[in-house]
Amino acid sequence: MPLQLNFGGFVPLSTVDWPGRVVCTVFLRGCPARCPYCHNTPLLGGKDLREVDEVAGMIASSALVISGVIFTGGEPTMQRDALLALARAARDLGLQVGLHTNGAYPETLVRLIDAGLADHVALDLKARWERYPNLLGADLTERVQESLALLGAAFTGGRLPEFEVVITLFRGFEDEVGAIAREAGDVPLVLQQGVTEAVAPLTHGELVAVADRVGRSCRIRTRENGEIEHETDRDRGFAGKRQG
Repeated sequence: MPLQLNFGGFVPLSTVDWPGRVVCTVFLRGCPARCPYCHNTPLLGGKDLREVDEVAGMIASSALVISGVIFTGGEPTMQRDALLALARAARDLGLQVGLHTNGAYPETLVRLIDAGLADHVALDLKARWERYPNLLGADLTERVQESLALLGAAFTGGRLPEFEVVITLFRGFEDEVGAIAREAGDVPLVLQQGVTEAVAPLTHGELVAVADRVGRSCRIRTRENGEIEHETDRDRGFAGKRQG
């Protein structure tokens, strides 16, 4: 029987899902978490079974105008075999492979990295570890910690070309960023504007202030300004000393 996947959607051309690249985006259904602010709640459940070859054909239809493909969801690593097959199909087309993940399935990440099928991974760290079970509606803490460690090691070891930790930040939780950033270590960090109807989103300026308090460079991503590189005063000071 042909390999199938639980399909969530396809965007043939995107300039926002992998900054600096024009890509197509494949959405896979299913996720073990139930974050209250999720913007893709229709993809958490439901069923739309497609053959992997059909979705690979969608990717191929965009191949002439893109340089990569992003797999997202839902949680794409939940469908390990289908994701690996699609990543191989993308690679056969000469495309780079990117992934947006919550880190709930470290074993899938290991398979992708060991097979050389991951060029870019964005790991969403949602809160301090103590808040994870309540926030996600499931205790995935140890799995996410394992994913963070293995992705960080693959990145620093040169086996994963691009890796970033994304903190989607909502008003009232600014003080958590320092703890999350320490867990992330030296890997690239993104502060992403969280948007929900419950509270007003943090502005670009407020996110800059959070980054300055944390004291490390990062990228700041908002609906209003897109993605902007931000260096703290400390970073600029170190650069000035090196130049001097």
